[in-house]
Amino acid sequence: MKKTFQLNIEGKHPDRVLEATKHEIRKYMQRQLRVALPEGVDYWDWDCKFGDSKDAAEVAHYAAITKLIDALVARGGTSFYLELVAKPGVRTAKAPRQDDSDDAED
Repeated sequence: MKKTFQLNIEGKHPDRVLEATKHEIRKYMQRQLRVALPEGVDYWDWDCKFGDSKDAAEVAHYAAITKLIDALVARGGTSFYLELVAKPGVRTAKAPRQDDSDDAED
């Protein structure tokens, strides 16, 4: 999804437009998560960019999109650009954590 969302649409309440925009983004993400994973892939990851315009868009974490939209609305923004592209992800094993308490004897 590479789209510029308008938040002020004539004849529509701004709060309803905002909620509809968030719903459209969530719906897109859910639809992408239902796509079958390619061979050797563990999960769908996301490449995200967010900004006031396409030129001003910066890399953002997909979990922070809603907070970024709310912050934009709070400062009076009327539109934003969102680039949200699914990419294959492979999980890597974490190194075992060494706790000092496990080595201590009672």
